[in-house]
Amino acid sequence: MGWSEDAARNRGLWTKTNAEYTDAQAARKWALEEITWGLWEVPESDVGVLGDLAGLDVVELGCGTAYMSAVFAKKGARPVGVDITPAQLETARRMMAATGIEFPLVEADAGETGLPAGSFDLAFSEYGASIWIDQERFTAEAARLLRPGGRFVFLCNSPLVIMCSGTNEKVGETLVMPQFGMHRIEWPDGVEFCLPHGERIDLLARYGFEVERLVEVQAPENAETHGFYDYVSADWGRRWPVEEIWAARKRA
Repeated sequence: MGWSEDAARNRGLWTKTNAEYTDAQAARKWALEEITWGLWEVPESDVGVLGDLAGLDVVELGCGTAYMSAVFAKKGARPVGVDITPAQLETARRMMAATGIEFPLVEADAGETGLPAGSFDLAFSEYGASIWIDQERFTAEAARLLRPGGRFVFLCNSPLVIMCSGTNEKVGETLVMPQFGMHRIEWPDGVEFCLPHGERIDLLARYGFEVERLVEVQAPENAETHGFYDYVSADWGRRWPVEEIWAARKRA
């Protein structure tokens, strides 16, 4: 299957997920005053990976309902949200009308956005293009969109959580998937992508990025298992990384 077939499957999945979950969460998410990361909603103030956002041109690749871009706008950035799912973008537009926060939304594949090259200071993704499209295409498009010295920051699944779940519905404490050969993971209703750390570093370097940080996100002590994404427990996340944040800079 090519990227267009994967995109069609994932668009269908996110149309369904928007109806079941993300649309109902949009008002709460758009009300946030601070970036929070991942399942455990870890505050950016605890992570410290993004820095000052004021005045930056930001592209969010796989923005979903665009709540992260809404926070970027509150912080003084100029965001552009890109997503392939019309239902998600419609929720984002509804929230713009409700909140008065406005920025461009682009319906496009995040690996081929059609946006001008060299137009952004930050390319960002949180469980968007960072897991839902082929990582070569994701990285290449981020590199094309960024100005020299621009930053590429994204959150994705850790390889460990994938190796401990495979295509099972729940994450266990046993390795069930090999690390070597990991890349495209086909689920019954969608297609995800994940890379081991060595391959990720090589891929970033190939497109002119230097890695600044890798943050393996730990679930806080007071975290509870997510009510919708309950495939992994908070207890598991306190012991091993479910998610990781990569920060890289495009060479000048």
